[in-house]
Amino acid sequence: MMQRSKMQTGLLILFLVIVWGINWPLSKIALDYVPPVLFSGIRTLLGGLLLLPVALSKFERLRLRETWPIYLVSAMVNVVLYYGLQTIGLNHLPAGLFSAIVFLQPVLVGIFSWLWLGESMNGLKMTGLLLGFAGVGIISTGGLAGHVSAAGILLALGTALSWALGTIYVKKTGPRVDPIWLVTLQLMIGGLLMTAAGSAVESWSDIDWEPVFVACLLFIAVFVIALGWLVFYKLIDSGEASRVASYTFLIPLVSILSSALFLRESVTLSLLAGLLCILASIYLVNRRV
Repeated sequence: MMQRSKMQTGLLILFLVIVWGINWPLSKIALDYVPPVLFSGIRTLLGGLLLLPVALSKFERLRLRETWPIYLVSAMVNVVLYYGLQTIGLNHLPAGLFSAIVFLQPVLVGIFSWLWLGESMNGLKMTGLLLGFAGVGIISTGGLAGHVSAAGILLALGTALSWALGTIYVKKTGPRVDPIWLVTLQLMIGGLLMTAAGSAVESWSDIDWEPVFVACLLFIAVFVIALGWLVFYKLIDSGEASRVASYTFLIPLVSILSSALFLRESVTLSLLAGLLCILASIYLVNRRV
């Protein structure tokens, strides 16, 4: 296990928080130029292809005949559902608000880990769960007045749910596969499925290959998907997984600030109050006692 200095680890975590945070407004910008399902397929397939040379250097760890069901299920939950619902949902909600709801995922992981993995549940975690759901309720109150799309809220919750289920599945099956092959194949399989689906229900001629779109697509594929997952697993290999998880609460904050900067999205009091509830929820659910 490779040991890194605190500075190196901090820089890698900072990289993740920044690129995974600005992914949301960049995806929102890109959707002005491309149909959503095709965009989901193209960016994930490209990210998987970029990781393929790294995975091939560990070809002996693939063991595809034994492990292909894991790659397939992971691709369906972590890529097809997660990225598919995310991309469609961004058409219905501001990027900052959408990401705030999606980052209920650690709370849902806490519930599912208790129900299915036998992890402990205590008063702090239960308080955190209630705060998380309260946060979504506060954020969603605008929808009752017609200001927020109810479909967008449901798609954001579906995105969080699929990500949480995928995380639990990987927790249970991950030790049986190589992590780099898991990410690479789930991206390639999911990307191929969504590209095929997009080709069937959408039109490639509707893609406007403007420089802005190409720049967003390449940034997301290279930095958010390919390099982002590589850095994530490098941190895990160094025993830093728990520390990475403790900093994920910063991602929706980066998303909201960058969305306000790039997209002129408003930062309302209800959004900030709901986000604070969600951040407190994530902290309490993941706090070790």
